[in-house]
Amino acid sequence: MAKTNQAITICSLLLLLLLSETTSHLLCSDSKTPVNNNETLQFCDSYKERSCCNSKDDLQLQNRFNSMNISDSNCSSLLKSILCSKCDEFSGQLFGDDDSSLVPILCNSTSQDLCSKLWDSCQNISIVSSPFSPTLLGGATSPSTSSNSSTLTDLWKSQTEFCTAFGGPSQTNNNKTKCFNGEPVNRDTSDDDEDDVKTPKGICLEKIGTGSYLNMVAHPDGSNRAFFSNQPGKIWLGTIPDQDSGKPMEIDESTPFVDITDQVSFDTQFGMMGMAFHPKFAENGRFFASFNCDKVKSPGCSGRCACNSDVNCDPSKLPKDDGTTPCRYQTVVSEYTANGTSSSPSTAKIGKASEVRRIFTMGLPYSSSHGGQILFGPDGYLYLMTGDGGGVSDTHNFAQNKKSLLGKILRLDVDVMPSVSEISKLGLWGNYSIPKNNPFQGNENEQPEIWALGLRNPWRCSFDSERPDYFLCADVGKDTYEEVDIITMGGNYGWRTYEGPYVFSPLSPFGENVSSDSNLTFPILGYNHSEVNKHEGSASIIGGYFYRSNTDPCSYGTYLYADLYANAMWAAIESPEDSGNFTDSLIPFSCSKDSPMKCTAAPGGASSGPALGYIYSFGQDNNKDIHLLTSSGVYRIVRPSRCNLACSKENTTASAGKQNPAGSAPPQPLPSSARKLCFSVFLLLSLLMMFLTLLD
Repeated sequence: MAKTNQAITICSLLLLLLLSETTSHLLCSDSKTPVNNNETLQFCDSYKERSCCNSKDDLQLQNRFNSMNISDSNCSSLLKSILCSKCDEFSGQLFGDDDSSLVPILCNSTSQDLCSKLWDSCQNISIVSSPFSPTLLGGATSPSTSSNSSTLTDLWKSQTEFCTAFGGPSQTNNNKTKCFNGEPVNRDTSDDDEDDVKTPKGICLEKIGTGSYLNMVAHPDGSNRAFFSNQPGKIWLGTIPDQDSGKPMEIDESTPFVDITDQVSFDTQFGMMGMAFHPKFAENGRFFASFNCDKVKSPGCSGRCACNSDVNCDPSKLPKDDGTTPCRYQTVVSEYTANGTSSSPSTAKIGKASEVRRIFTMGLPYSSSHGGQILFGPDGYLYLMTGDGGGVSDTHNFAQNKKSLLGKILRLDVDVMPSVSEISKLGLWGNYSIPKNNPFQGNENEQPEIWALGLRNPWRCSFDSERPDYFLCADVGKDTYEEVDIITMGGNYGWRTYEGPYVFSPLSPFGENVSSDSNLTFPILGYNHSEVNKHEGSASIIGGYFYRSNTDPCSYGTYLYADLYANAMWAAIESPEDSGNFTDSLIPFSCSKDSPMKCTAAPGGASSGPALGYIYSFGQDNNKDIHLLTSSGVYRIVRPSRCNLACSKENTTASAGKQNPAGSAPPQPLPSSARKLCFSVFLLLSLLMMFLTLLD
């Protein structure tokens, strides 16, 4: 009996899906449903498949168009598209409640503006029996309309008056009516939403771990594993659970993958800041750590000071951290290996803590703003993000000085190791070579490692997995503004001439111009400190990722980033695509009630979302799912419906089928008799709908 009930339920769902396909929103202006054309429309040939027109309708529209006798080709083309909008499968929404009109609601906004285009092309062109007469809108006929042929300027006083009458936004307030922009409405991007379904305005999270980590890197072998590291200097290998499994991630903090805490100088501003695994780690076992060391305590912590005569800086005048030693603390990138710890690096559960080679070492003039993230780009090179060195607002103008490696994005080749003589000859800071297309090669006044400059303290950069040329970095501000930049080869991002879009200081304390480069690149995104001043004005941006997972389809393509202190996250959308024009908004987040680990509510109740604490970083696994690394644990973005967030693109029925709460039995397959019953019902319903279509 239970099996039969299950079959009936599934068949009912199929019925609902079938009915929703034919009755919701895909509705013609005459209240009929669109049909799949077996015949090609000759006039309205833009509507090739599903359409509200048959050949008879198509011929009537062609005759109507020919009778207008339009002499101008541009105007004629626009009028043809407007008449043919009657054939659009969304014409029921394009024409709103006025199904007798020949003119749909015309898009009239900055991003979509057919109305202005039509006015510009047709305002002085005579149209016989114009569909734009005020009388067709219930208005009085003006004296100039006595002729059967008229122009738009005969009928309307101005473009504003015309577009007020015929124009409309892309959506009306009831979220049901569309506007026409000259092309068939794209079904994939249309608002096929019920009245109570809207694009979600929030993010749904689940808590899958309790550890506090600074970095997360997906295992290069493509598995469901990822590496996590903390600031003191430990790396763990964890297993990420499947979405909707109801399980937390598996990670044994008592057994780290590698422990280099004895090499790392850990303090509030210092520690292990980044890690990166070679793209071919599964074959070669190579991985890298970026950290700070203390040359007073570690004999191997020795490198050139970033404050030197090449950059007009006297290290003897720097503050002495221990009373005697300038540049006591260093930024280090070291290479390690997992070879020999398992039959293959991919199966290795531990790595070797002994350094294979020192890739990079640089002495820090001050104890803050030193970045430290490392990552491999799509080009296979290692990128190292450095801050301006700290001090009082980049006192020494390091970020704008192309002889300094501070305040930069560096790009290094760690696959081709130079000889000792080459390192000395080229003035390199370690064991790496320079990629051939780095922008500042061949000039003795510029460092060849530099890929981009003018940054204060880049904190978390990422490449878009679908568009490798989109390299976004968040840059922590000083007094006023936090920013996100698109990093390009040779780009100058303005610090300290500018802090974000604001002039900061055109002069250094030594009197010279901070930047002679007039071709600065300004942020694509950001926020003022006053926007997140709930924590006494503290603000520190955390860069994120473009969301490319299918888990939350309504967030797909958005760029997510956050603030360290404010328990706040932003979602940014680029429009049009590949334009570099972004708009962002604060996006609320909540925690799923069936989260594998309990989420603590933020002050103010559950409606204010979970208490994440400090947001340290974002992570991305091999399924492109996004994780938040916070002081209260690890959180993952999950399906919107798990937080009762509406997303028209989410297949909640299919998603619900995946869900299997912990402890419950997995769903069993239907018996053959039930499958046959379901198929018979489905076939009967299909035939019924075909019959109804023929009646139409």
